[in-house]
Amino acid sequence: MFTGIVTAVGRIAETAPSAGGLKVRVEAGGLPLDDVQLGDSIAVSGVCLTVVSLHAGSFEVDVSRETLACATGFDQGAAVNLEKALRLADRLGGHLVSGHVDGRGIVERFEPLGDNKLLEIRLPRELARYVARKGSIAVDGVSLTVNDVRDERFTVNLIPHTLAHTNLDRLHPGASVNIEIDLLARYIERTAQFEASEKNGVEGGG
Repeated sequence: MFTGIVTAVGRIAETAPSAGGLKVRVEAGGLPLDDVQLGDSIAVSGVCLTVVSLHAGSFEVDVSRETLACATGFDQGAAVNLEKALRLADRLGGHLVSGHVDGRGIVERFEPLGDNKLLEIRLPRELARYVARKGSIAVDGVSLTVNDVRDERFTVNLIPHTLAHTNLDRLHPGASVNIEIDLLARYIERTAQFEASEKNGVEGGG
């Protein structure tokens, strides 16, 4: 699990095709690797990946074909948001993020709003229903609060600190971003489905 609070911005240093998808070496930027071991999880722009090799200032991960089909940001040279897995003693500054990307969003607007930036993203319809005003969402692994929702689009407000410490300042209209919806939305939907199923079962049995 992660918090969506980005620790450092790294870079995709090398990529190479592998039998299962893609082998990627990530330059860690300011992310300390002294306490990282093989098998540890690191979120790379919101995607939970397992460290398979460590080098001075970088680490390697394997990215499966399934992950490549639903996530973006693994082109060589791309800036990526990095976060180590949450420890039990850590503060939960953002919201609980699993690192399992639900799909891609497309940037519709990215424009100044005073000292901040307004970011509008269009989602696939199957994901848009989980997004609620004032709810949480992870964009490229960054925990954000939804300002507004209209049909399949939502907006967030990016403050200067977020822009300075993540890769979101590099966005532009048409850019693709990794989206993970709030886990609570999934659980609420499942609970509602289960209750509806039980109700229909009772009514049908009567």
